[in-house]
Order: sequence, then structure tokens, then C-alpha cells
Amino acid sequence: MIAIDNLLDFFLETRAHSEAICKPLETEDYVVQPIVDVSPPKWHLGHTTWFFEEFILKQHSDEYQVFDEDFSFVFNSYYETIGKRVIRSDRGNMSRPSVKKVYEYRKYVTRAIKSLFESEQSKTLNDLLEIGIHHEKQHQELLLTDIKYILGNNPLLPTYSESFLDHPVEKHQQDWISIEEGTYEIGHNSENFCYDNELGRHKVYLNTYQISNKLVTNDEFLDFIEAGGYKKFDLWHAEGWDWVNQNNITSPLYWHNIDSEWYHYTYAGLQKIALEAPITHISYFEAFAYAQWKGLRLPTEFEWEVAQNYFPWGKRWEWTESAYLPYPNYQKADGALGEYNGKFMVSQKVLRGASVATSKNHTRPTYRNFFHPNLRWQFTGLRLAK
Repeated sequence: MIAIDNLLDFFLETRAHSEAICKPLETEDYVVQPIVDVSPPKWHLGHTTWFFEEFILKQHSDEYQVFDEDFSFVFNSYYETIGKRVIRSDRGNMSRPSVKKVYEYRKYVTRAIKSLFESEQSKTLNDLLEIGIHHEKQHQELLLTDIKYILGNNPLLPTYSESFLDHPVEKHQQDWISIEEGTYEIGHNSENFCYDNELGRHKVYLNTYQISNKLVTNDEFLDFIEAGGYKKFDLWHAEGWDWVNQNNITSPLYWHNIDSEWYHYTYAGLQKIALEAPITHISYFEAFAYAQWKGLRLPTEFEWEVAQNYFPWGKRWEWTESAYLPYPNYQKADGALGEYNGKFMVSQKVLRGASVATSKNHTRPTYRNFFHPNLRWQFTGLRLAK
């Protein structure tokens, strides 16, 4: 368990970082919701604040006065245990509360948390604060990816930041890492923080396999496009083929073909494709089809975890061939926090690693991200296996 002084510093740093992410925004940017999967930045700032208010201050501080009784309805995300809430698709309809009011809310709750933890300490409180911190770090990644979608779908394709590099390059040569068949242990195995879906630790048997030490690049994925990969039904799952045709998908998200040249929207605005950078903003369907085209496959999440010491990772969330399911002896927490992970263990694929949008101190090799197979607004990429 982190010492309370360090935990409070971690909390304050996390709160400040969320606001730093939003600093380049105009007020109008805070309220836009182009699709249901993207939440307005204002909502993220309010929701992460509500989390601390709801699960810590309201439950453990007798002196705390709720900032605004309506905010639980406005900023609850999916916690049925807590009560009614604004449905997800309507978050962009809320011109009120104002951005100014949300920032006042953040200051109010941050001060209250600091005051509580300076006067009272317990393992229960510290554990709640730690999960609240990591919850906000998850939303920092969502903030960045949602901001990119908001600005990347603005007809002007405005710049968010000239200094945020969202197309890093892996400079090492591609090679295949060989892993021998055997029984391996999977899952979190330390006293440091993890989510409940990383437990319990268990053994899996793996056949001999090889996994690439390098992510697939834009240049390599461009070969797939030019070879007609989006038009070859035999490369795709049936559901993926329906998705391609119903949505007229012909390239990764944010790619634009202008005068026969490929460009992509980045945080620095519209730029020519960075050919050597890892491909990103692709769905599981696209990752699978590309692997099929190469005569290869995606690794399972267990193959990825066993091999992760042998290659650099953390620039892209990596699609795996594993369904998002509970580990043996998985147990949900009691109460509302039990809704955090377990109820989403259906119809989703596991992603491993991290991305350029992931906050520091929020990555580990056992972290299990999960999304539906068609989603691609996150910094998603792929690593091949055979």
C-alpha cells in the first residue's frame, strides 16, 4: 500500500493532469459529443470528480456537504446501484452545468479529499483513494482519445497540440520471438495496484509459438489497403464484413486520401501518413483481416503476457485474439464498485499494453483493456503471431 503522503501527492498530480489535458481546448470543445462512444471533455472532468465524492466523501466524511444534488444524476456513468443518470448518448446535450461550474466542482472535491486524508487514515480509505486515482487516469486516456475524435471530426481539423507526438516510431528491426510450449502463470502477482479483472493468478498451457517484436506499421498496413484488403470478403469475419460494407470502411480511422496521397489527422492537425509509425485507430475486425492477409494471426492475451518481456510495448493498445472473460476464481467487489469490470465480460475483445495516451504510472503487463470489436477511436494497433 502506498504511504498516505505519497498517495495524496499522487492524487493531486492526477487531478492537475486531467486539467492540463484540457488546457488547449476552447470552451466550445468541452461540450461536443459526435458519437455515443465519445463523451464531452466537460463530462469526464465532472464524472471523475463525482467518483471521489460518491465513493469516498459521501460514505466516509460526516462533515461533507454535497456540492450539487443534481450532479449524481448528471455525472454517474453506468452504476445501477447508485441510481438514475443521464443516458450516455445525451451527455452532449448538457450545456449546463457550465464548464466554469464543473471546474468549481473539481476544486471543491479536491480540497475536501485532501482535508479528509490529512485528518483520517485507514486501509479502506486508502484503497478507495487509490482506485479513484486510477479511475481518473483511465479517463485521462479517454479524454485524449475523445478530444482527438471531437477535433478530428471537425471540418476544420484543428490542431490540439504541436508537441504531443501521437505517431511514434519503433526503430528496431522486426524479428520473431520464439516461446517454448509449457505451462505459464498469468495474472497480477504483486502488492501494487491492479484491477479485479487481473485476478486471480492462474496457470495456462501454451503451445510453441512465435510473436513479433515489433508492431505492424502504417507502411505495412498501406500494402494491405492497396492489395484490396477491404474488398476481399474471405479475409473478414462475417460480422466484420458486414461492418465494412454497412459503414463503407476503406481505411483506418482519421485516414484521408487527398489527390492520391494518404494523410491522417493527428494532434498536430492533418499530416502526411507517418509510414514508419505503428498503425493505429483500427478495429479488431481490421486487425484480424490484416493478419489473415499475411497468413498469420493475432496473439492470445496469454501469449502476449508471457512474451512481453522480450519486446517494447506501450505505444499502442494491442488487439488480441482473446475474448474478455473472468479469470478462474474471479470475484467482483461488493456494492457499486462491483460494477466496475465484471458486468462487461461479454462480446468484447481484450487489448494488452498501453498507448501514447495512457498516463504515467498506469501501465503494467497484466492490465486487461477491453472493447467491442468494431471500436477504433482508441490508439489501437496490432502485433502478429504464428
